[in-house]
Amino acid sequence: MENNNTNDIVKNNIIKDFRSMSFYQIWIRSFADGNGDGIGDLLGVYNKLDYLKSLGVDGIWFSPLYPSPNADFGYDISDYYNIHPDYGDLDLFRKVLKGAHDRGLKVLMDLVVNHTSDEHNWFLESKKSRDNKYSDYYIWKDPKIVKGEKRPPNNWDSLFEGKAWEYVPERDQYYLHIFARKQPDLNMDNPVVREEVKKIMRFWLDMGVDGFREDVITFISKHPDLPDGYPFIPVANGMPFYKDGPRIQEYLREFRDVCLEYGALQIGEAPMTTVETALSYITGKERTLDMMFHFDHMMADCFLTEYIHRDFNLVKLKSAFSKWQTRLLGKGWNALYLENHDHPRIISRYGNEKKYWRESGTALAASYIFQQGTPFIYQGQEIGMTNISLSSIDKYIDVSSHNNYKNFHTNEPERKRLKRIQMSSRDSSRTPMQWTPEKYAGFSTNKPWFYINHNYKTVNVETEDKDPDSILNFYRKCLSLRKEHEGLIYGRYREYFHLSKKLYVYGRRWKDERYLIVISFSDNNEKLKVPKGYDLNEAELLLSNYNDTDSIDLYSDLRPYEVRLFKSIKEGLTHLKVPHLQNNSKE
Repeated sequence: MENNNTNDIVKNNIIKDFRSMSFYQIWIRSFADGNGDGIGDLLGVYNKLDYLKSLGVDGIWFSPLYPSPNADFGYDISDYYNIHPDYGDLDLFRKVLKGAHDRGLKVLMDLVVNHTSDEHNWFLESKKSRDNKYSDYYIWKDPKIVKGEKRPPNNWDSLFEGKAWEYVPERDQYYLHIFARKQPDLNMDNPVVREEVKKIMRFWLDMGVDGFREDVITFISKHPDLPDGYPFIPVANGMPFYKDGPRIQEYLREFRDVCLEYGALQIGEAPMTTVETALSYITGKERTLDMMFHFDHMMADCFLTEYIHRDFNLVKLKSAFSKWQTRLLGKGWNALYLENHDHPRIISRYGNEKKYWRESGTALAASYIFQQGTPFIYQGQEIGMTNISLSSIDKYIDVSSHNNYKNFHTNEPERKRLKRIQMSSRDSSRTPMQWTPEKYAGFSTNKPWFYINHNYKTVNVETEDKDPDSILNFYRKCLSLRKEHEGLIYGRYREYFHLSKKLYVYGRRWKDERYLIVISFSDNNEKLKVPKGYDLNEAELLLSNYNDTDSIDLYSDLRPYEVRLFKSIKEGLTHLKVPHLQNNSKE
């Protein structure tokens, strides 16, 4: 364990700076292969650090790098203190960490402590008996006896694989797994387990990492009675008894105290979380998280899960955006994202990937980067990568995709069920990164571990880097503008024309400045709408995703998926200071 650079970490204190930052998420298996074995690795990341710096981001969030059997591709951890051999080793991780820090990039690790792999030593020991050192590291419960047969302790469903309980003969008990069978839930009510978590955190913080994204962290405190889930909730039966549990804040405060010693950042993932619930975590001087990833805005084309598809609804998307913007104002800080490893590609969902791929990709970028919050960009999002359509369910590897295909809409023809998978699978966000138009998309010199999207010859970093109007360079412009204009970071948000099904129009107000962001979500030309109080004759056009805007009338109709970002200087507006989020005195 290394302690030599702790003082430098405290001095940097990322908690003070995260609001003005932006981050890039790396799902390492598909990012870049540095050693030619077809699997992304840390050497590949090291070789791309200058590229990441060129984007204008301020940090990296790594999805799990730890040893894992890969039942859920890294989110089933078998050793919290090492690096998966596919990706490198601790020495190589230190090299990447130093390389990132030398370039001014922060590094966040994924902290996955709701569950481990069933191949973790803790679980291998725990399942042997009811009276060994690790026997209470997991959630075990006796069977129900119904008509002489052993049944699961309650009726909860796993989010990934059948029922939430798995029987182990050695103990004559069931263990709880909210996710896959190979992901047994830890018993956080056991104080020894919480000490293990804090030990893990200190190991990585002492090495020099700058914080954590904490996976499904709001699930770690379960109802002590583990009651049946009624009324029945499709896909997530039992969730009210394991989400936001009775001791969740107590446990998170313990973890928070560790991070405060290092000035480290904490971002919690919180599925099915409301704004009101989020505020209990991310606001006030006793907050237990700095930001929270919620899923509200990812439901604009589906119900509960991407597998239950609906037509894209712009008003629904705007409602989610605006709800979080307005209710967190001055109380908490938003984590802004449109893609990550858990969701299909956004252009394929909310844009038009066939006719207006570039236009809709850039429109989606502007729709969220200029809101109040800290933007996160997922690998490949910045070049407009799209969903992959595989010809058979057997070609998909994601455990949740197979669960959905097996258990939902089973009365539909196979062709239709496969179409649902093609639209919803997490595998679409996990195809190899497309770096060049060359063989294997420049991801590797050998056949990659998973399928490459057929459009890599046109959708790739090398091609788009040379094109000033590309999606890639538009992301760079957006992040640059955000750094240049404090109002695009701290300004008060206001949405206009909410009921429009074609336009997303929102403003930012800061000191004596106003910003107006107008975005078309239409395949056709649309009449530009300008809210009262904005005079475009006095405005400066800061950004557009069409390259001829110098010669057009600013009041002219919007073209398909057109973006226009205006800055207007106005006198006499209320002077708005930087929103102050109360911190614990230790921060």
